[in-house]
Amino acid sequence: MKSYTITVNGNVYDVTVEENGEAVKAPAAPKAAPKAPAAPKAAPKNAQGAGNIRVEAGAAGKVFKIEASVGQKVKRGDAVVIIEAMKMEIPVVAPEDGTVASIELAVGDACEAGTLLATLN
Repeated sequence: MKSYTITVNGNVYDVTVEENGEAVKAPAAPKAAPKAPAAPKAAPKNAQGAGNIRVEAGAAGKVFKIEASVGQKVKRGDAVVIIEAMKMEIPVVAPEDGTVASIELAVGDACEAGTLLATLN
């Protein structure tokens, strides 16, 4: 059995894969996993973002559209930013309910997987 962490549209999932190919998702993983990597990236977040909830790119691409604005209330699952990757538009969603505290990139900016796109309070 092997364990992997997979990011899909900004949501992080811990998965365990058995030898026969069956996969089991840990039910609490989507909320716990995004908060763990925040500690090593604390310096850039404090330098740029004003919020304590990070909205990060799940894939490398280019910022196609910014769906939310600073001060706007969003619910978990609402699109905050849309990234264009491999000719597809990929929404990056709010991991929790909150208020947009900062938008870190502009339309047309390139980003890598894990790049901070916005912060929420």
